[in-house]
Amino acid sequence: MIYDKEQKEIASRMDNKSKLTNWKDWKWQLRHAIRSMEKFEQLTGIKFDDKERVNLRKTFDKFPLSITPYYLSLIDKKNYKNDPVFKQAFGGIEELTTLQSELEDPLSEDKDSPVEGITHRYPDRVLFHVSNICAMYCRHCTRKRKVGDIDSVPSKDQLNQGIEYIKNTPQVRDVLLSGGDPLMLTDEKLDWLLSEISQIPHVEIIRIGTRVPVVLPYRITDKLISILKKYQPLWINTHFNHPNEITTSSKEALAMLADGGFPLGNQSVLLADVNDCPRIMKTLLHKLIQNRVRPYYLYQCDLSEGLSHFRTPIGKGIEIMESLIGHTSGFARPTYVIDAPGGGGKIPVMPNYIISWSTNKVILRNYEGVITTYKEPDSYEARVCDRDCDICTLDLNLNEDSEMEAVGIEKLLSDHDDTISLVPEHNDRLHRRGENE
Repeated sequence: MIYDKEQKEIASRMDNKSKLTNWKDWKWQLRHAIRSMEKFEQLTGIKFDDKERVNLRKTFDKFPLSITPYYLSLIDKKNYKNDPVFKQAFGGIEELTTLQSELEDPLSEDKDSPVEGITHRYPDRVLFHVSNICAMYCRHCTRKRKVGDIDSVPSKDQLNQGIEYIKNTPQVRDVLLSGGDPLMLTDEKLDWLLSEISQIPHVEIIRIGTRVPVVLPYRITDKLISILKKYQPLWINTHFNHPNEITTSSKEALAMLADGGFPLGNQSVLLADVNDCPRIMKTLLHKLIQNRVRPYYLYQCDLSEGLSHFRTPIGKGIEIMESLIGHTSGFARPTYVIDAPGGGGKIPVMPNYIISWSTNKVILRNYEGVITTYKEPDSYEARVCDRDCDICTLDLNLNEDSEMEAVGIEKLLSDHDDTISLVPEHNDRLHRRGENE
């Protein structure tokens, strides 16, 4: 096995019972997770002054610390205060600053939970919280309210509640396992859970959202791969935020997953002073696709408590997208989204490329600033759709498809519904009319 200098140095500072040969044992990594400031100082040689120590204790009392030895080894100890790995793994007093706009549950996941463990926000898919355990406590976590939860491992009875909900909700075709980190479940429990969900007839795909390839790549074992391969189609989303996180070990983990036949995606969070730079982001995306991981989302940082120091203006995200569109391959670009506070879901935010339009022309600009004209068809006979598919003349094959009732803007655009506007509740103008009671 090959170990780098930082790994050897940290291993040498572990207790006498620990040996470097255990380094790639993921359970050893978890047993030796760094959970105190004192242990962090011992292993890294970094020393905090008295004021910093007081502030850090206050922070860790509210938001606990947990870092795997592997991820700790990635920190640049000579420049740790500017290091992107340090900033994601280690806390600071700024986390105790809670703005009025920040919320404990900013995405209203608990309110959109019909049964324990399930968040059902979109029509055809659910998020299944199967664990609150993570290999590491990321300082930018949107679910910081659950970090360190002592009741963090749902029992089979609790998980069965979620499974029963999915069974009894036939419109659910896509199940996303989340947490915490689903891959922190034991192999046996994960095998059982995937088996139960995959047997539900209307579930077409299962997804797993995980950060273990980033912070604990040794969790990706041959045994785990053999279990996951039984439940195709299985999609896996990772969570790399910076190029420094893509190491030899993480590349090996990603290769095992890709060779196992799993489509891989990545969800990054835009973080101030970590990756809010077009050059850093492009480097990350290029490294991802070199390792067969397709960039999926770039998230605007959520309005969770204590994250104000991580948030950037939305304009920074737009600037980064401007640096990507036209400047790199289309499949190397993520979709920049804001996960709407209050449970509104993911809203794509993009630079504006339509400058103007008329009845027969659309004026567009490209990434270079070139302005061009797209000529609309002179004669287009609109096809009225009343959703009576049995008499439709289009070549449709809906044997394996299902019709969903249109909602939102789709409803306004449809021909089968007479709705002409969407009106917020308690609209004063309609209340005066007596139409919005």
